[in-house]
Amino acid sequence: MAATYESYASKINRKLIKKQHIVDVAAGRKPADLVLKNASYLNVFANELSQGDIAVAEGLIVGMGDYSGKVEYDMTGKIVLPGFVDSHIHLESALVSPKELTKALLPHGTTTVITDPHEIANVMGTDGIDYMLQATEGLPIDVRFMLPSCVPATPMDESGAVLDYRAIDSFYDHPRVQGLAEMMNFVGVIASDSQVLEKIVAAQAHHKKIDGHAPDLKGKDLDAYVAAGVYSDHECYSAEDAIEKIQRGQYIMIREGTAAQNLDALMPLLTPKYADRCMFCADDKHPNDLLEKGHIDYICKRAIANGADPILTVKVATHNAARYYQLNNRGAIAPGYLADFAVIDDFDHFQVELVFKKGKLCYDGQVAPFAEPVIEPYLVERAHNTFHVAPLTLEDFRDPRPRGVIGLVDGEIVTTDNGYAAQVDLDKDILKIAVVERHKNTHHIGIGYLQGYGLKRGAVATSISHDSHNIIVVGTNSRDMAFACNRLVENRGGMVVADDGQVTAEVVMEIAGIMSDAPLTQVNEKLEHAKDVAFSQGVNRGIDPFMTLSFMALPVIPKLRLTTRGVIDVLTQQYV
Repeated sequence: MAATYESYASKINRKLIKKQHIVDVAAGRKPADLVLKNASYLNVFANELSQGDIAVAEGLIVGMGDYSGKVEYDMTGKIVLPGFVDSHIHLESALVSPKELTKALLPHGTTTVITDPHEIANVMGTDGIDYMLQATEGLPIDVRFMLPSCVPATPMDESGAVLDYRAIDSFYDHPRVQGLAEMMNFVGVIASDSQVLEKIVAAQAHHKKIDGHAPDLKGKDLDAYVAAGVYSDHECYSAEDAIEKIQRGQYIMIREGTAAQNLDALMPLLTPKYADRCMFCADDKHPNDLLEKGHIDYICKRAIANGADPILTVKVATHNAARYYQLNNRGAIAPGYLADFAVIDDFDHFQVELVFKKGKLCYDGQVAPFAEPVIEPYLVERAHNTFHVAPLTLEDFRDPRPRGVIGLVDGEIVTTDNGYAAQVDLDKDILKIAVVERHKNTHHIGIGYLQGYGLKRGAVATSISHDSHNIIVVGTNSRDMAFACNRLVENRGGMVVADDGQVTAEVVMEIAGIMSDAPLTQVNEKLEHAKDVAFSQGVNRGIDPFMTLSFMALPVIPKLRLTTRGVIDVLTQQYV
């Protein structure tokens, strides 16, 4: 007991010394650790640009006015903003490890992200959550977690794990866990499904947030969804949908990602009437988008160019998300807040020039070196060994029976019901498509047909197939389909383009079959090359060869999808 008391007293004493230093610097009795001199900074409380020095001590902002510091930066002619917050992102969708993604996000002024690791959890279960928690520990971007609510997305999926509320409950005690992630099963919520509602009840018992995912939900169904305790939505594609949800108290995450871009449709929300209930998010962001466009800074730039007030826009990008997630020491430039800053040139160009995290300069044209997170060897091995599939042959993809034809829509991830087919017909652009279970060696292979993809020769396969991430392959012949799948297993995941028994392009993603250990620029180069090769083999240029394919196995988006057991009608949840 004495040793425990001494340890506690020592901890209090250390904190006391830090607190005294903070107060002394704020009062002007000691020099600050860092001062941003002559700053024009966004005051999110006064809704204006304020002027003065910004003093930092122990990683916190301690005062604004006239200060001197051990380290000083002249901010004349620049604008200092709070670090940007992404309110909802799947880190895995960037296709690289969290440390590599950090190197891409910092130059865009992002200092905090709220992630839902349901992609890797569908592959590795709770080990996937542990992996991502460890892989993000100590990064110069603060990574906060929402626990996956739908693993798998529906009972018709075959994923690597099934997580009920008991499986994830202990994670709520982790200091970086904020709540329960997007409740995609809104049908289950509305129907009072006990297994769905118990996840919400458990999150509320821990006093945590519950995020939503309910496109176009209206009326009493929406009332039931919100009454259950779902506080936000990131699936709004029209202002009318979003406003109805705001009127019921939900926060709206305005999404501008790779697969879905909703900013233009939701611009009416960026007004004084609604903006306080809005946040920005990327959701899914592929490497090329990060490198060519940006992150939350890109959404701000687009919103301002479309006529939104710059101060209001930056509040949506910073303060609102911090307030929603109860991250009460960030999202503002004021005493007691974290010294997270994104320094831009001006609101018109919105070019991020410097980024500080807890008072440390992390980006000044290049990302400062940082220590890599330490991940348990068991989890590293587990993440790099997630394929359990026996070798496949062309016979596995032969099936003379008529199967449902999934019709693609250019630029969309919704599909149409295009009837039935019993064989490939290149003249009608009808290809064979299959989903191969890859987690437990069940040898379950769902077969169907796909129209609108455009492939004229060979096969295209990927182990990124939302949300269960089985292998999904489309081809003009069974032999190349089997070859592409076997190559994916050999690579431990990624993407493969094949023709006549040869690899014509590939991207290796050895982390759970959904992320690469390689740098983001290298992954982007290989991915763009693979797209070009797929297009050269005939793939319709109105779609993304891999992203479009990855959504064909997600049985929560109408109309037809393919699971490991066959083609289903999403609206009826029946096989066709």
